[in-house]
Amino acid sequence: MTDGILTADQILTAAQDVLRRYGPAKATVVDVARALGVSHGSVYRHFPSKAALREAVTQRWLDETHAELAAAMASDVPADVRLRSWLAALFGNKRAKALKDPELFATYVTLVNEASEVVDRHVASLIEDLGQIIAAGVARGEMVAADPAATARAVLHATSVFHNPAHCATWSRPEIEDDFTAVCDLILLGLKPR
Repeated sequence: MTDGILTADQILTAAQDVLRRYGPAKATVVDVARALGVSHGSVYRHFPSKAALREAVTQRWLDETHAELAAAMASDVPADVRLRSWLAALFGNKRAKALKDPELFATYVTLVNEASEVVDRHVASLIEDLGQIIAAGVARGEMVAADPAATARAVLHATSVFHNPAHCATWSRPEIEDDFTAVCDLILLGLKPR
């Protein structure tokens, strides 16, 4: 139930709870409104459709991922350490969300399958982060890459098994950490100056 003016943040929090309870296929705007003790029209004043509300929930969720990656982006360690730390943070965050919040993760997977603009922006942001790490490594003589942006895309693709929701079923395998380390080692070896 809300106190006073209904905010978008209150709606998003309630929507997350409803999505967790009912899943993305069954959750409705009416369920969100009911959880808030308001009419569904009040929710529609902030979000024009169920799809818009779902995308906003996913955007909020992905923003949390980006916040955790910010620590790796801000660190002033050698580029190889920074890159490994960033990839580990991305993998750890996505895996934790998939294993600890499967209902909300299912919403994200649904949006990925719908080729949502939210997901496209998320991927572009990940590539931008990687590009900055690689470009800084090149500038400091710690890495080699003729085109840091293209290399960033390649690194994201090469590590997709560790962050793309299509692979989430593999994230609980006992050997996944060893696989992650091996892939990171291979990428870093390829970026190392000769």
